[in-house]
Amino acid sequence: MLFVIIGYDGPRGAELRPKLRPAHLDNLRPFAEQGKVAIAGPFTDGTGSLIIVDLDSEAEARAFAARDPYTTGGVFERVEVKSFRRVFPE
Repeated sequence: MLFVIIGYDGPRGAELRPKLRPAHLDNLRPFAEQGKVAIAGPFTDGTGSLIIVDLDSEAEARAFAARDPYTTGGVFERVEVKSFRRVFPE
């Protein structure tokens, strides 16, 4: 099942992001290698990031988002997790 994770940067996001980026990528890497990360990256306006993951449940997606170093380290002040249905491309 696909889930969209949107992390909204807090007031210290720009300062903390470069410091936590290696840990954030290390956290994503095993999921990406298993084909569970469809896409991930920051918004170009500096307001946060988007990750689309393919996981078994919303609880798993929420746990994934909650333990991300950007969440635990204070880059994100708020995180949204929404289920997503892809219709294109098929």
